[in-house]
Order: sequence, then structure tokens, then C-alpha cells
Amino acid sequence: MPPQTTTNETRKPLRRSIAVELETTKELNKLLHSIETAYLNIVRDVAEYAVVNNVTSATQLQGLFYSKYRGEYQGLHSHLVIQAIKQASEIAKSFIARRRKGLASKPYPEVKAVSIRFTEFTWGYEQFVKSIAPVRLELSLLGGRREVWLRLHKRFWLYWWRVLTGEAELASTLLIKRRLNRWYAVFIFKLKPRQEVPQSVVAFDINENTVAVGRIDIKTTVGKVVDWNRRYATPQLYEIRTDFGRLARRYEKIRNAIIERLKPHFTLPNGKYVNVTNTREYRKRVKMLREGRRKDGRIKHVANELTKTPAIIVTEELGEEPQDEMINGVGKGELRHRIKQIPFKAVERAVGDKTLERGSRIFHVSSYRNSRVCPVHFVRLRETNDWHILYCPLGHYVNRDYASVLNMMWKVTPEGWVKGVWWNMKSLSRNMNWRKHKGKSNPIIPHPIVNYIHAVLKTFTARLERCPAMLAQGDPMTRHRMQNEGGGEETSQKREEASPSQIEQMVTEGRVGIFAR
Repeated sequence: MPPQTTTNETRKPLRRSIAVELETTKELNKLLHSIETAYLNIVRDVAEYAVVNNVTSATQLQGLFYSKYRGEYQGLHSHLVIQAIKQASEIAKSFIARRRKGLASKPYPEVKAVSIRFTEFTWGYEQFVKSIAPVRLELSLLGGRREVWLRLHKRFWLYWWRVLTGEAELASTLLIKRRLNRWYAVFIFKLKPRQEVPQSVVAFDINENTVAVGRIDIKTTVGKVVDWNRRYATPQLYEIRTDFGRLARRYEKIRNAIIERLKPHFTLPNGKYVNVTNTREYRKRVKMLREGRRKDGRIKHVANELTKTPAIIVTEELGEEPQDEMINGVGKGELRHRIKQIPFKAVERAVGDKTLERGSRIFHVSSYRNSRVCPVHFVRLRETNDWHILYCPLGHYVNRDYASVLNMMWKVTPEGWVKGVWWNMKSLSRNMNWRKHKGKSNPIIPHPIVNYIHAVLKTFTARLERCPAMLAQGDPMTRHRMQNEGGGEETSQKREEASPSQIEQMVTEGRVGIFAR
């Protein structure tokens, strides 16, 4: 791979949380409520003390409060008291960090709900793991251990099968939480990253309302099909609809309507209005909106579609804050808001997480002129009246989204090919001036070699106008099909005997290319 590509070679552990509902009786429900109340009181008191006195070490807080709460809640298991103190320490550290950034206005954190943490000694971890089909667990509650049955579902059994086959491990900590008066046990699975043989090469580009995808099947492209006919290898180009921009525009109108509705209730004596977005009434109404959940669902959908099979996934290097770079020079407030709401980094993180789970690899290439250069002739494209359609000086139109994903694929070719054809890439020289070197030859590789590689690359092109979903297209095997294609045996022989200069002339005239003229 070229030196400008980067990959996530560090095999970090993957975690997946699976929630399973508990079958609770009235007596068990009361016990869980009493434990939750005691656990919540400990977390609140310790977190408030930690913030006020600036003591965030879990060891110091345990030395200060352990004996106190052991005497106050005698029936509560000692490990639950320790876990409550540790959770309060984490909440205090997070609150202090947010207050330093100016994101917290209150003197101490308000803890409204907690998840009860049961360690391996308080829920029968060893017995649960040794079972082939676990359907119940034992919880250390007030007055001793209680047996609780689980309402298992398909997703739990999927990950439990991975535990049995050695592809995953079950964490020793169990979370018990209440939601809408129902109790759930949250199991945490540690997955081992898979190592699979890639079956395709996938490049994707994130846009406002779509994700452009280019996919090439490796087996079809480098196998017997290409040995049969090396002239065509058609990438599959398509889009995944996300509508992030439309979603941001819709919820912006809803939030503005809420502000206009609440304005009369927050009018000052001088006729001005209080900032409604800082009021409790506004936050209560906005909290009921499902914008975050819808975004998260679409992000997971994109990640799942791109990683269905093991593949080499190529994408742009976005940087730390890609939205801030895009809104530079944009004066329209609505457009700036839509760009800020596009979750570029969230999609990239979700895809990277899925690649580790399913045996794929992700590479990052330079974002320099991916959508400004023709992927067939390697010349700069010209603008048209349509934002998404650009014009190649050699006589055809190019969709800039598809050009971007195809150019990403070119950038992961061997280094010699990249330097020979794409010699003005930003990664090779960051201070390269396009106008200064326009029309000049490549000083790195001799000119005849550049011409030869250029001609070879032009013959290895695709034709979307004839079969957009076909990954490789060969010459017909029977004579009547060849005649239907507009050629016979003589035409086929002429194509085989064509010299590189003749092929390059055909490319220049637009008779061979990736897009229709």
C-alpha cells in the first residue's frame, strides 16, 4: 500500500452490551427497588462530597465512606457499596472536567438514575459461564441470594454462541437497570477481532444526504473472468440514502416553533425576551424529539451495509473537525447548521468498529482533489450549472461523488503507479501549486514510462452505460452475440492487436471511458 494510507492495525477489544429482561415477582420487584434506592443515595452523597472537597480518588473515597454505609445499610452486599463509591468517583471526575470546559453551571452533579453494578461475586458469574444454555442467574440481594429467570432473545443467543466458540468473552460485571418499571440485566461481551480474507474493495464518501459507495469484487476482478478479458472491470457504484441534511432542516424548524411558542412566557419588562434555549421548559420539549436516535440508526445502517462481507474499505482522512473546515467561507446560516449536523466522524467510527468485528480493514487516503479530477483521464474537471455534475475537458460528464470514490481507489494502488499517473497529488508534495506545474511532465519517472502506464490504465476501464451492476464484462463467447454487440471476429482481432498509442487515442477521443459521453 502507498505510504499515505493509514489503517487501524491496533487490535483493540470490542464490547457489545446486550439487555435482557428479568422475570420479576412483586416481592423481587420490591427488593430491587430497595437496593436501587440505597445504591442511588450512596452515589449522590459521595459524588457531591467528591466535587465539593475535590477528592476524586476512588481509594480515598472508599476509605472515607465504606464503614459508614456498611453500618447504615447492613443488608446490602459489601461489593455493592464498593461499586457505588467507584461509580460516584467516575461521576465526580466527569463533572469536574465538564465544569472546567464551562459546560456545567451547577455546583455539584445531580444523579437522577443509576445502573446497579454486580461484580462476579454477587451474581454467580462462574456458574453462569460454565452453563451451555444459561436461562437464570443468582443475585445477592437483601437477605441473601435470589434466583432470577431471564427472558432471553435472539441477539443474546447470537453472542452467546460466540462465547461458546471462543470468539468472545463475557465480562464479569453485570448491570441491573430499571426502565419503565421493568428490570433488565445488561451483559457485556468482549469480542475478539476477526481476521478474514477480503472479498471486495469498497470506497465510500460521506455527503449531506447520501453516502456514495464504490465496490469492486476481488475474486471477479483478479480471477478467471479478467484472464478471459482484461479490458473491462466494472466497479459497482451506488448511493446509500441518509438524509442527514433534511433531518437537520426539519428539526431546526421544530425547535424554532417551540421557541416561538415559549417566547410570550419569558418576556422581560423592557419588552425583550429571555434566552428560551436555556430554560427548563424548552429542554423538556426538545428532549422528547428523536433526532439523535434517528441519526444513530442511520449511522448503524451505513456501517452495516459497508461491512456485510470482509473487505478492504477506503475512505478520506477527515481530520479532527471536518465540519469546521467545510463551513469556512459559507455565509448562509442554514447551510452552516446543516453541515455542522452531518455526523462525519460518527460514521467513520461506526464503520471502523464494524470492520474489526467482521474481519475487514479500513484505510484512510488523502482528501486532496478527490472530486475535482477525472478518474479516467486524470485531468482537472470543470464546473457546470449542476453542483454534482462536472465536465471533463476530454468530452464527458462526471458525477463528482462517484469520481471521489473512484479516485480513492486509485490512491491505494502501488506507489509507482500513483507517482506515474497522479504525480501532482498533495500527499507527495503538500506545497504543490496546480497552476505552476500545469501542462508539465513528471520529473520523477521518465516520460515514456509514464505514457505506457497511462495507456495501460486507460485500457483497464469500466463501462457503466452498458451494465451498471456487472462487476466484470467480457467479450461475447458466441458469434451472434458478438454481432449484436456491433462487432465480429475481425473486430475482435483488431481490438487484440491494438497498440498502446492507438488505445490512448481512443481514450482521448472518448470512445473508452467510465462514463458515457
